[in-house]
Amino acid sequence: MDMQSYTVELLARIREKAPLIHNVTNFVVMNSSANILLAIGASPVMAHCQAEMEEMTSLAGALVLNIGTIQEDWLESMICAATTANSRGIPVILDPVGAGATTFRTEAIQKILHYCSVSVLRGNCSEIFSLGSSAIKTKGVDSSLLFSDQMVTAAKALALEKKCILAISGEEDCITDGTSTHRVQNGHPIMTRVTGIGCGLTAVTAAFCAVAEGKLIEATAAAFGFYGLCGDLAVKISDKPGSFQVAFIDALYSTGAEEIMCSLKVKKV
Repeated sequence: MDMQSYTVELLARIREKAPLIHNVTNFVVMNSSANILLAIGASPVMAHCQAEMEEMTSLAGALVLNIGTIQEDWLESMICAATTANSRGIPVILDPVGAGATTFRTEAIQKILHYCSVSVLRGNCSEIFSLGSSAIKTKGVDSSLLFSDQMVTAAKALALEKKCILAISGEEDCITDGTSTHRVQNGHPIMTRVTGIGCGLTAVTAAFCAVAEGKLIEATAAAFGFYGLCGDLAVKISDKPGSFQVAFIDALYSTGAEEIMCSLKVKKV
């Protein structure tokens, strides 16, 4: 099945099944991520208290871990939630917000990756490559160079090292598990001017993975393509951040098979 048709199928499943997406996410984006998930047809829950982690995660179709406003107790909650998800075969989507900026943030991500199995690690180039071994880290990572041979090789090596799918956002997006690689060319620069759009992509990736029946790399690529396509459509209505955000939420709600089949730009490379 081609990626356009598969994306249409996954979106239909989300809108039919309304999978519960458990978000242990940051204070800045709780509202926007919830609205983004609701717009595509998923059911969001935001919960970070360790006392309910096992029970809440057990109900979910996928788990989002986002360290944007990480605290020590939240880190323990994230590990508890991910451990529960691992035991039940629930996809775990990890967003390493600000990894590489401080020792605590970087070590928090490394601790999660050490104790838990992560399905998808989604971030920008600098965040993702800050987590690599000394042999994989790329100096001066530039998203515009993502599809150079050097960058693709580094991304594949890191995916194999971390034993997960890397979903790297940039001018063009790269999704790889170390063996298979997808390139996504949907999206618009205005999306970087609105707080929470990147974190919302993590949540949407979780929703697509929740209904993917194990085909996680294809689901991640589909999520990226669909999300970027909605940005492409929304910017036609407004190219100013405030009104773009409204148009983008509307596009997530209304975009369907016709737009996907005509304008999705996802390909395996």
